[in-house]
Amino acid sequence: MKRFKLTVAYDGTNYCGWQIQPNGITVEEVLNTHLSELLKEDIHIIGASRTDSGVHAYGNVAVFDSETRIPGEKISYALNQRLPKDIVIQKSEQVADDFHPRYCDTRKTYEYQIYNAEFENPLFSRYSHFVGRPMDIEKMQEAASYIVGEHDFASFCASKGQQKTTVREIYELNICREGNLVKLRIKGNGFLYNMVRIIAGTLMHVGTGLYKPEDVKVIIEAKDRSKAGPTAPAKGLRLIEIEYF
Repeated sequence: MKRFKLTVAYDGTNYCGWQIQPNGITVEEVLNTHLSELLKEDIHIIGASRTDSGVHAYGNVAVFDSETRIPGEKISYALNQRLPKDIVIQKSEQVADDFHPRYCDTRKTYEYQIYNAEFENPLFSRYSHFVGRPMDIEKMQEAASYIVGEHDFASFCASKGQQKTTVREIYELNICREGNLVKLRIKGNGFLYNMVRIIAGTLMHVGTGLYKPEDVKVIIEAKDRSKAGPTAPAKGLRLIEIEYF
């Protein structure tokens, strides 16, 4: 038995998230089905990040065990011929038998994309959240400085979270504007349930003047979800990269 690692990109629009569930089709389910058909085995993948319904990914990671004689680097080519167009394997490789995508030290990078203009643009509406009010990027970046570092992020965790601790470390949080697109890119050692989307919703409130930058420090210290901004819509979020070290 050998263990293989997949780097997976997908458009999450048509899926009920990553993890298999009874109320709709998921990315994990599609991968299990097509890998099982390809390898003539009962395959059950293990994913690194269980992205929510509607969230996209450039580089989620999954592993599976198989007796196949197909070289690891060739599995991506064979599997991509079977997968729907909105799921593509970016890389496949054989890894150590004890490699587990969720139990290794990692750095995860997410990006939240906002279309900030007077009117919505249908060419961007699938992958970004529309905000029609002017946004102050400098104030958003000032607010972001309070988030960087190790903190108890209980104020930025949805109630469904079942984690042992709400302490996480954020290494970077940068906001930039490219024309009408505002991008929030965040890197950390892990994220709580809906944490990135709540941070995005809070920083959008700062950008539009509903919060002051220094309010974010107070929100963190409160450790109270009701003090933070709204949970931003899923479609603006994408998992960029998972780094293992």
